[in-house]
Amino acid sequence: MTEQGVRWTADRVLALAPDAASRAAGSELGAAGLWSAAGRSGEGVVWGLCEGSGGTPYRTAVDVADASAPAFTCSCPSAGFPCEHALGLLLRWAEGEEGVPRAEVPEWAGQWITGRRTRAERDRTADARGSADPGAARRRAERRAERVTAGAEELEQRLADLLRGGLAAAGQAGYGLWEETAARMVDAQAQGLAARVRELGALPDTGPGRPVRLLEECALLHLLARAWLRRDRLPEGLAATVRSRVGLPASADGPPVRDHWLVLAQYDTPDSRLTTRRIWLYGTGSGRTALLLSYGAAGRAPELALPAGLALDAELSAYPGGGQPRAALGERFAPPAPTTVRPPGITTARALARYGEALRDDPWLESVPVTLDRVIPAPDGGGNGGGWQLADADEDAALPLSPAALSRPGLWRLVALSGGAPVRVFGECGHQGFTPLAAWPEGPGEAVPLC
Repeated sequence: MTEQGVRWTADRVLALAPDAASRAAGSELGAAGLWSAAGRSGEGVVWGLCEGSGGTPYRTAVDVADASAPAFTCSCPSAGFPCEHALGLLLRWAEGEEGVPRAEVPEWAGQWITGRRTRAERDRTADARGSADPGAARRRAERRAERVTAGAEELEQRLADLLRGGLAAAGQAGYGLWEETAARMVDAQAQGLAARVRELGALPDTGPGRPVRLLEECALLHLLARAWLRRDRLPEGLAATVRSRVGLPASADGPPVRDHWLVLAQYDTPDSRLTTRRIWLYGTGSGRTALLLSYGAAGRAPELALPAGLALDAELSAYPGGGQPRAALGERFAPPAPTTVRPPGITTARALARYGEALRDDPWLESVPVTLDRVIPAPDGGGNGGGWQLADADEDAALPLSPAALSRPGLWRLVALSGGAPVRVFGECGHQGFTPLAAWPEGPGEAVPLC
Protein backbone atom coordinates (compact mmCIF):
# COMPACT_ATOMS: atom_id res chain seq x y z
CA MET A 1 0.00 0.00 0.00
CA THR A 2 0.93 3.62 -0.53
CA GLU A 3 -0.76 6.79 0.62
CA GLN A 4 -2.06 7.07 -2.94
CA GLY A 5 -3.97 3.77 -2.97
CA VAL A 6 -3.67 0.07 -3.74
CA ARG A 7 -0.41 -1.27 -5.13
CA TRP A 8 -0.88 -2.56 -8.68
CA THR A 9 -0.71 -6.15 -9.82
CA ALA A 10 1.71 -7.37 -12.49
CA ASP A 11 -1.19 -7.96 -14.93
CA ARG A 12 -2.33 -4.40 -14.50
CA VAL A 13 1.17 -3.07 -15.17
CA LEU A 14 1.57 -5.14 -18.34
CA ALA A 15 -1.82 -3.93 -19.60
CA LEU A 16 -0.16 -0.51 -20.08
CA ALA A 17 2.29 -1.87 -22.67
CA PRO A 18 1.81 -0.33 -26.15
CA ASP A 19 2.65 -3.62 -27.89
CA ALA A 20 3.69 -7.24 -27.32
CA ALA A 21 7.42 -6.49 -27.71
CA SER A 22 7.30 -3.84 -24.97
CA ARG A 23 5.36 -6.22 -22.74
CA ALA A 24 8.01 -8.95 -23.13
CA ALA A 25 10.93 -6.56 -22.63
CA GLY A 26 9.26 -4.97 -19.61
CA SER A 27 8.80 -8.39 -18.02
CA GLU A 28 12.52 -9.07 -18.39
CA LEU A 29 13.41 -5.66 -16.94
CA GLY A 30 11.42 -6.40 -13.80
CA ALA A 31 14.41 -8.35 -12.48
CA ALA A 32 15.88 -6.98 -9.26
CA GLY A 33 19.53 -7.01 -10.32
CA LEU A 34 19.00 -4.45 -13.11
CA TRP A 35 17.80 -1.63 -10.84
CA SER A 36 19.54 0.68 -8.41
CA ALA A 37 18.40 3.68 -6.34
CA ALA A 38 14.76 2.61 -6.80
CA GLY A 39 12.20 4.16 -4.48
CA ARG A 40 8.72 5.54 -4.02
CA SER A 41 7.23 8.52 -2.26
CA GLY A 42 4.00 9.01 -0.37
CA GLU A 43 2.83 11.41 -3.10
CA GLY A 44 2.61 8.73 -5.77
CA VAL A 45 6.03 8.90 -7.47
CA VAL A 46 8.08 5.78 -8.31
CA TRP A 47 11.63 6.07 -9.67
CA GLY A 48 14.77 4.10 -10.32
CA LEU A 49 17.98 3.72 -12.35
CA CYS A 50 18.13 0.83 -14.82
CA GLU A 51 21.25 -0.62 -16.42
CA GLY A 52 21.44 0.08 -20.15
CA SER A 53 23.66 -0.86 -23.04
CA GLY A 54 25.98 2.07 -22.28
CA GLY A 55 27.78 3.07 -19.13
CA THR A 56 25.10 5.49 -17.93
CA PRO A 57 21.95 3.96 -16.41
CA TYR A 58 18.55 5.11 -17.65
CA ARG A 59 16.62 7.41 -15.33
CA THR A 60 13.01 6.24 -15.11
CA ALA A 61 10.12 7.71 -13.12
CA VAL A 62 6.35 7.16 -13.03
CA ASP A 63 3.61 9.32 -11.54
CA VAL A 64 0.97 6.93 -10.13
CA ALA A 65 -0.91 9.52 -8.04
CA ASP A 66 -3.84 9.18 -10.46
CA ALA A 67 -4.05 5.39 -10.75
CA SER A 68 -6.20 5.54 -13.91
CA ALA A 69 -3.92 8.00 -15.75
CA PRO A 70 -0.25 7.37 -14.86
CA ALA A 71 2.52 9.45 -16.43
CA PHE A 72 6.02 8.31 -17.40
CA THR A 73 9.48 9.66 -18.13
CA CYS A 74 12.68 7.84 -19.09
CA SER A 75 16.05 8.90 -20.50
CA CYS A 76 16.13 5.92 -22.89
CA PRO A 77 15.64 6.44 -26.66
CA SER A 78 12.67 4.05 -26.94
CA ALA A 79 9.85 5.17 -29.26
CA GLY A 80 7.24 3.15 -27.35
CA PHE A 81 5.33 4.78 -24.52
CA PRO A 82 5.45 3.70 -21.79
CA CYS A 83 8.86 2.21 -22.51
CA GLU A 84 10.04 -1.18 -21.27
CA HIS A 85 11.99 0.49 -18.45
CA ALA A 86 8.85 2.13 -17.04
CA LEU A 87 7.06 -1.21 -17.23
CA GLY A 88 9.96 -2.98 -15.53
CA LEU A 89 10.05 -0.37 -12.75
CA LEU A 90 6.33 -0.74 -12.12
CA LEU A 91 6.71 -4.52 -12.00
CA ARG A 92 9.35 -4.04 -9.30
CA TRP A 93 6.95 -1.74 -7.44
CA ALA A 94 4.16 -4.31 -7.77
CA GLU A 95 6.27 -6.84 -5.85
CA GLY A 96 5.98 -4.84 -2.63
CA GLU A 97 8.26 -3.03 -0.21
CA GLU A 98 11.27 -5.19 -1.08
CA GLY A 99 10.98 -4.30 -4.76
CA VAL A 100 10.70 -0.51 -4.37
CA PRO A 101 11.07 0.82 -0.80
CA ARG A 102 9.94 4.17 0.58
CA ALA A 103 12.66 6.80 0.04
CA GLU A 104 13.42 10.50 -0.48
CA VAL A 105 12.67 11.71 -4.01
CA PRO A 106 15.94 12.39 -5.89
CA GLU A 107 16.41 15.82 -7.43
CA TRP A 108 15.98 14.73 -11.05
CA ALA A 109 12.70 12.91 -10.34
CA GLY A 110 11.48 15.79 -8.16
CA GLN A 111 12.08 18.31 -10.94
CA TRP A 112 10.15 16.15 -13.40
CA ILE A 113 7.14 15.61 -11.17
CA THR A 114 6.99 19.28 -10.12
CA GLY A 115 7.12 20.46 -13.72
CA ARG A 116 4.54 17.92 -14.85
CA ARG A 117 2.01 18.77 -12.17
CA THR A 118 2.55 22.50 -12.66
CA ARG A 119 1.85 22.17 -16.38
CA ALA A 120 -1.27 20.10 -15.68
CA GLU A 121 -2.62 22.78 -13.35
CA ARG A 122 -1.81 25.49 -15.91
CA ASP A 123 -3.68 23.56 -18.61
CA ARG A 124 -6.73 23.18 -16.39
CA THR A 125 -6.71 26.91 -15.73
CA ALA A 126 -6.42 27.70 -19.45
CA ASP A 127 -9.31 25.38 -20.25
CA ALA A 128 -11.46 27.12 -17.67
CA ARG A 129 -10.64 30.53 -19.15
CA GLY A 130 -11.30 29.32 -22.70
CA SER A 131 -14.82 28.23 -21.78
CA ALA A 132 -15.62 31.61 -20.21
CA ASP A 133 -16.66 33.22 -23.52
CA PRO A 134 -19.75 31.34 -24.75
CA GLY A 135 -20.28 33.83 -27.57
CA ALA A 136 -16.95 33.07 -29.19
CA ALA A 137 -17.53 29.34 -28.80
CA ARG A 138 -20.94 29.65 -30.46
CA ARG A 139 -19.49 31.53 -33.42
CA ARG A 140 -16.80 28.89 -33.90
CA ALA A 141 -19.43 26.16 -33.81
CA GLU A 142 -21.54 27.98 -36.41
CA ARG A 143 -18.59 28.38 -38.78
CA ARG A 144 -17.71 24.72 -38.46
CA ALA A 145 -21.32 23.65 -39.08
CA GLU A 146 -21.29 25.65 -42.31
CA ARG A 147 -18.15 23.84 -43.48
CA VAL A 148 -19.62 20.45 -42.55
CA THR A 149 -22.77 21.27 -44.51
CA ALA A 150 -20.71 22.11 -47.60
CA GLY A 151 -18.83 18.84 -47.17
CA ALA A 152 -22.05 16.82 -46.80
CA GLU A 153 -23.47 18.38 -49.97
CA GLU A 154 -20.31 17.55 -51.88
CA LEU A 155 -20.37 13.99 -50.55
CA GLU A 156 -23.96 13.55 -51.71
CA GLN A 157 -22.95 14.60 -55.21
CA ARG A 158 -19.99 12.21 -55.22
CA LEU A 159 -22.16 9.31 -54.09
CA ALA A 160 -24.70 10.10 -56.83
CA ASP A 161 -21.92 10.12 -59.43
CA LEU A 162 -20.59 6.83 -58.06
CA LEU A 163 -23.91 5.04 -58.36
CA ARG A 164 -24.59 6.57 -61.75
CA GLY A 165 -21.31 5.12 -63.03
CA GLY A 166 -21.84 1.75 -61.33
CA LEU A 167 -20.12 0.02 -58.41
CA ALA A 168 -17.82 -1.90 -60.76
CA ALA A 169 -16.25 1.38 -61.86
CA ALA A 170 -15.58 2.25 -58.21
CA GLY A 171 -13.60 -0.98 -57.85
CA GLN A 172 -11.49 -0.15 -60.89
CA ALA A 173 -10.71 3.33 -59.54
CA GLY A 174 -8.91 1.82 -56.53
CA TYR A 175 -8.27 3.25 -53.07
CA GLY A 176 -7.28 6.67 -54.42
CA LEU A 177 -10.91 7.54 -55.13
CA TRP A 178 -11.88 7.08 -51.50
CA GLU A 179 -8.77 8.71 -50.04
CA GLU A 180 -9.31 11.84 -52.13
CA THR A 181 -12.96 11.99 -51.04
CA ALA A 182 -11.96 11.46 -47.40
CA ALA A 183 -9.44 14.31 -47.69
CA ARG A 184 -12.23 16.59 -48.86
CA MET A 185 -14.28 15.66 -45.81
CA VAL A 186 -11.32 16.43 -43.55
CA ASP A 187 -11.07 19.84 -45.21
CA ALA A 188 -14.75 20.31 -44.34
CA GLN A 189 -13.96 19.42 -40.68
CA ALA A 190 -16.25 16.38 -40.92
CA GLN A 191 -13.87 13.74 -39.58
CA GLY A 192 -16.71 11.29 -38.99
CA LEU A 193 -17.68 11.37 -42.66
CA ALA A 194 -14.00 11.04 -43.61
CA ALA A 195 -13.60 7.93 -41.45
CA ARG A 196 -16.61 6.21 -43.02
CA VAL A 197 -15.33 7.04 -46.52
CA ARG A 198 -11.97 5.45 -45.67
CA GLU A 199 -13.80 2.34 -44.51
CA LEU A 200 -15.32 2.09 -47.98
CA GLY A 201 -11.84 2.06 -49.46
CA ALA A 202 -10.76 -0.62 -46.99
CA LEU A 203 -13.37 -3.14 -48.15
CA PRO A 204 -11.87 -6.23 -49.82
CA ASP A 205 -11.21 -5.77 -53.55
CA THR A 206 -12.59 -9.17 -54.44
CA GLY A 207 -15.15 -11.67 -53.28
CA PRO A 208 -18.83 -12.26 -53.97
CA GLY A 209 -19.92 -10.16 -50.99
CA ARG A 210 -18.06 -7.00 -51.92
CA PRO A 211 -20.74 -5.32 -54.13
CA VAL A 212 -23.35 -5.90 -51.43
CA ARG A 213 -21.09 -4.53 -48.67
CA LEU A 214 -20.16 -1.54 -50.80
CA LEU A 215 -23.81 -0.75 -51.50
CA GLU A 216 -24.73 -1.12 -47.83
CA GLU A 217 -21.93 1.19 -46.68
CA CYS A 218 -22.76 3.76 -49.38
CA ALA A 219 -26.38 3.71 -48.21
CA LEU A 220 -25.37 4.33 -44.59
CA LEU A 221 -23.06 7.14 -45.66
CA HIS A 222 -25.85 8.69 -47.73
CA LEU A 223 -28.21 8.38 -44.77
CA LEU A 224 -25.73 10.18 -42.49
CA ALA A 225 -25.14 13.01 -44.96
CA ARG A 226 -28.89 13.50 -45.49
CA ALA A 227 -29.52 13.38 -41.74
CA TRP A 228 -26.96 16.16 -41.21
CA LEU A 229 -28.52 18.32 -43.93
CA ARG A 230 -31.95 17.88 -42.31
CA ARG A 231 -30.87 17.75 -38.68
CA ASP A 232 -33.27 20.56 -37.71
CA ARG A 233 -36.19 18.17 -38.45
CA LEU A 234 -34.89 15.33 -36.29
CA PRO A 235 -35.73 14.56 -32.64
CA GLU A 236 -33.07 16.03 -30.38
CA GLY A 237 -31.64 12.66 -29.35
CA LEU A 238 -31.19 11.53 -32.96
CA ALA A 239 -29.86 14.96 -33.96
CA ALA A 240 -27.21 14.70 -31.24
CA THR A 241 -26.27 11.25 -32.56
CA VAL A 242 -25.89 12.68 -36.07
CA ARG A 243 -23.68 15.51 -34.83
CA SER A 244 -21.48 12.96 -33.09
CA ARG A 245 -21.34 10.67 -36.13
CA VAL A 246 -20.21 13.43 -38.51
CA GLY A 247 -17.43 14.31 -36.08
CA LEU A 248 -18.56 17.41 -34.20
CA PRO A 249 -17.10 17.66 -30.70
CA ALA A 250 -19.48 17.40 -27.77
CA SER A 251 -19.20 17.70 -24.02
CA ALA A 252 -20.51 15.22 -21.50
CA ASP A 253 -23.55 17.14 -20.28
CA GLY A 254 -25.47 14.39 -18.51
CA PRO A 255 -25.90 14.61 -14.73
CA PRO A 256 -23.06 12.90 -12.85
CA VAL A 257 -23.93 9.34 -11.79
CA ARG A 258 -21.95 8.00 -8.85
CA ASP A 259 -21.68 4.24 -8.77
CA HIS A 260 -19.30 1.35 -8.19
CA TRP A 261 -18.25 0.76 -11.79
CA LEU A 262 -16.96 -2.68 -12.74
CA VAL A 263 -14.24 -2.60 -15.41
CA LEU A 264 -15.49 -5.14 -17.95
CA ALA A 265 -12.88 -4.76 -20.67
CA GLN A 266 -10.09 -2.54 -21.97
CA TYR A 267 -8.59 -2.75 -25.45
CA ASP A 268 -6.67 -0.53 -27.87
CA THR A 269 -7.26 0.14 -31.56
CA PRO A 270 -4.08 1.63 -33.10
CA ASP A 271 -3.59 3.26 -36.48
CA SER A 272 -0.79 5.30 -38.02
CA ARG A 273 -1.84 8.52 -36.28
CA LEU A 274 -3.64 7.62 -33.08
CA THR A 275 -4.25 4.85 -30.57
CA THR A 276 -7.81 4.70 -29.24
CA ARG A 277 -8.43 2.91 -25.95
CA ARG A 278 -11.94 1.68 -25.17
CA ILE A 279 -12.87 0.89 -21.59
CA TRP A 280 -16.26 -0.70 -20.83
CA LEU A 281 -17.75 -0.20 -17.37
CA TYR A 282 -20.85 -1.53 -15.64
CA GLY A 283 -22.56 0.31 -12.77
CA THR A 284 -23.62 -2.13 -10.05
CA GLY A 285 -26.25 0.29 -8.73
CA SER A 286 -27.47 1.99 -11.92
CA GLY A 287 -27.34 -1.12 -14.11
CA ARG A 288 -25.86 1.02 -16.87
CA THR A 289 -23.04 0.02 -19.22
CA ALA A 290 -20.78 2.94 -20.17
CA LEU A 291 -17.84 3.48 -22.51
CA LEU A 292 -14.76 5.57 -21.72
CA LEU A 293 -12.50 6.65 -24.58
CA SER A 294 -8.86 7.63 -24.18
CA TYR A 295 -6.34 8.56 -26.88
CA GLY A 296 -2.60 8.43 -27.36
CA ALA A 297 -0.39 9.68 -30.17
CA ALA A 298 1.05 7.01 -32.45
CA GLY A 299 3.47 4.80 -30.51
CA ARG A 300 2.18 5.97 -27.13
CA ALA A 301 -0.33 4.21 -24.93
CA PRO A 302 -3.34 6.34 -23.86
CA GLU A 303 -3.11 7.71 -20.33
CA LEU A 304 -6.28 6.21 -18.89
CA ALA A 305 -5.68 2.59 -17.82
CA LEU A 306 -8.34 0.44 -16.14
CA PRO A 307 -7.74 -3.27 -16.79
CA ALA A 308 -10.63 -5.73 -16.50
CA GLY A 309 -11.40 -7.04 -13.04
CA LEU A 310 -11.16 -3.73 -11.19
CA ALA A 311 -13.96 -1.72 -9.58
CA LEU A 312 -14.04 2.08 -9.44
CA ASP A 313 -16.05 4.27 -7.07
CA ALA A 314 -16.56 7.30 -9.30
CA GLU A 315 -18.93 9.62 -11.11
CA LEU A 316 -19.64 9.35 -14.84
CA SER A 317 -21.42 11.89 -17.05
CA ALA A 318 -23.08 10.80 -20.30
CA TYR A 319 -22.46 12.33 -23.71
CA PRO A 320 -25.51 13.50 -25.71
CA GLY A 321 -27.14 11.23 -28.28
CA GLY A 322 -29.87 8.63 -28.42
CA GLY A 323 -28.65 5.41 -26.84
CA GLN A 324 -25.14 6.87 -26.51
CA PRO A 325 -23.04 4.64 -24.19
CA ARG A 326 -20.06 7.00 -24.11
CA ALA A 327 -19.39 8.81 -20.85
CA ALA A 328 -16.75 11.00 -19.26
CA LEU A 329 -14.98 10.01 -16.07
CA GLY A 330 -15.54 12.58 -13.34
CA GLU A 331 -14.62 12.63 -9.68
CA ARG A 332 -13.08 9.45 -8.30
CA PHE A 333 -13.67 8.70 -4.64
CA ALA A 334 -11.24 5.79 -4.23
CA PRO A 335 -8.47 4.13 -6.25
CA PRO A 336 -9.47 1.23 -8.54
CA ALA A 337 -9.44 -2.06 -6.64
CA PRO A 338 -9.79 -5.74 -7.65
CA THR A 339 -13.27 -7.23 -7.41
CA THR A 340 -15.02 -10.55 -7.99
CA VAL A 341 -18.43 -8.95 -8.64
CA ARG A 342 -19.90 -9.78 -12.05
CA PRO A 343 -22.43 -8.08 -14.30
CA PRO A 344 -25.76 -9.86 -14.87
CA GLY A 345 -26.10 -11.80 -18.12
CA ILE A 346 -28.77 -12.37 -20.75
CA THR A 347 -29.49 -14.96 -23.46
CA THR A 348 -28.18 -14.82 -27.02
CA ALA A 349 -31.69 -14.14 -28.34
CA ARG A 350 -32.08 -11.16 -26.03
CA ALA A 351 -28.66 -9.87 -27.11
CA LEU A 352 -29.75 -9.79 -30.75
CA ALA A 353 -32.99 -8.06 -29.80
CA ARG A 354 -31.04 -5.45 -27.84
CA TYR A 355 -28.91 -4.66 -30.89
CA GLY A 356 -32.02 -4.27 -33.05
CA GLU A 357 -33.57 -1.90 -30.52
CA ALA A 358 -30.40 0.19 -30.37
CA LEU A 359 -30.41 0.67 -34.16
CA ARG A 360 -33.59 2.72 -33.83
CA ASP A 361 -31.64 5.36 -31.91
CA ASP A 362 -28.45 5.06 -33.96
CA PRO A 363 -28.74 3.48 -37.44
CA TRP A 364 -24.93 3.61 -37.85
CA LEU A 365 -24.24 1.56 -34.71
CA GLU A 366 -21.77 -1.28 -35.30
CA SER A 367 -22.47 -3.15 -32.05
CA VAL A 368 -23.83 -2.94 -28.52
CA PRO A 369 -22.21 -4.10 -25.25
CA VAL A 370 -23.87 -7.18 -23.74
CA THR A 371 -23.05 -9.83 -21.16
CA LEU A 372 -24.12 -13.36 -22.08
CA ASP A 373 -24.94 -15.79 -19.29
CA ARG A 374 -24.35 -19.55 -19.43
CA VAL A 375 -22.96 -19.85 -22.93
CA ILE A 376 -20.55 -22.46 -24.29
CA PRO A 377 -18.00 -21.75 -27.06
CA ALA A 378 -18.23 -24.37 -29.78
CA PRO A 379 -17.47 -24.83 -33.50
CA ASP A 380 -20.41 -23.66 -35.59
CA GLY A 381 -20.72 -26.93 -37.51
CA GLY A 382 -21.10 -25.10 -40.79
CA GLY A 383 -18.30 -26.97 -42.49
CA ASN A 384 -16.20 -23.89 -43.24
CA GLY A 385 -13.40 -25.09 -40.99
CA GLY A 386 -13.01 -21.93 -38.93
CA GLY A 387 -16.35 -20.74 -37.54
CA TRP A 388 -17.17 -20.59 -33.82
CA GLN A 389 -20.25 -19.66 -31.89
CA LEU A 390 -21.48 -19.10 -28.35
CA ALA A 391 -24.33 -21.52 -27.70
CA ASP A 392 -26.89 -21.07 -24.92
CA ALA A 393 -26.54 -23.88 -22.38
CA ASP A 394 -30.28 -23.81 -21.60
CA GLU A 395 -31.82 -22.88 -24.96
CA ASP A 396 -31.56 -23.97 -28.57
CA ALA A 397 -29.92 -20.75 -29.75
CA ALA A 398 -26.43 -19.41 -30.46
CA LEU A 399 -24.51 -16.34 -31.60
CA PRO A 400 -21.73 -16.61 -34.20
CA LEU A 401 -18.40 -15.07 -33.28
CA SER A 402 -17.29 -12.13 -35.41
CA PRO A 403 -14.38 -12.41 -37.88
CA ALA A 404 -12.35 -10.16 -35.56
CA ALA A 405 -12.85 -12.60 -32.67
CA LEU A 406 -11.67 -15.57 -34.74
CA SER A 407 -8.31 -13.91 -35.39
CA ARG A 408 -7.54 -13.13 -31.72
CA PRO A 409 -5.83 -15.37 -29.15
CA GLY A 410 -8.64 -14.51 -26.74
CA LEU A 411 -10.81 -17.14 -28.44
CA TRP A 412 -8.55 -19.93 -27.20
CA ARG A 413 -8.41 -18.46 -23.69
CA LEU A 414 -12.21 -18.52 -23.73
CA VAL A 415 -12.30 -22.14 -24.93
CA ALA A 416 -9.78 -23.15 -22.24
CA LEU A 417 -11.71 -21.30 -19.52
CA SER A 418 -14.95 -23.02 -20.52
CA GLY A 419 -13.64 -26.56 -21.07
CA GLY A 420 -17.10 -27.39 -22.39
CA ALA A 421 -18.89 -25.89 -19.38
CA PRO A 422 -21.05 -22.74 -19.38
CA VAL A 423 -19.32 -19.38 -18.81
CA ARG A 424 -20.42 -15.76 -18.56
CA VAL A 425 -19.01 -13.59 -21.37
CA PHE A 426 -18.98 -9.84 -21.91
CA GLY A 427 -18.47 -8.47 -25.40
CA GLU A 428 -19.83 -6.50 -28.34
CA CYS A 429 -22.80 -7.84 -30.34
CA GLY A 430 -23.37 -6.49 -33.85
CA HIS A 431 -24.19 -7.28 -37.44
CA GLN A 432 -20.94 -9.22 -37.92
CA GLY A 433 -21.44 -11.40 -34.85
CA PHE A 434 -20.25 -11.35 -31.24
CA THR A 435 -16.77 -10.28 -30.15
CA PRO A 436 -15.92 -11.60 -26.64
CA LEU A 437 -13.83 -9.24 -24.51
CA ALA A 438 -13.90 -10.79 -21.01
CA ALA A 439 -15.26 -13.94 -19.36
CA TRP A 440 -15.94 -15.47 -15.96
CA PRO A 441 -16.07 -19.19 -15.08
CA GLU A 442 -19.26 -20.79 -13.80
CA GLY A 443 -17.96 -20.98 -10.22
CA PRO A 444 -15.91 -18.46 -8.22
CA GLY A 445 -13.21 -16.64 -10.12
CA GLU A 446 -12.06 -13.27 -11.38
CA ALA A 447 -12.58 -11.79 -14.84
CA VAL A 448 -10.37 -13.21 -17.60
CA PRO A 449 -9.50 -10.58 -20.27
CA LEU A 450 -9.94 -11.85 -23.82
CA CYS A 451 -8.61 -8.81 -25.72
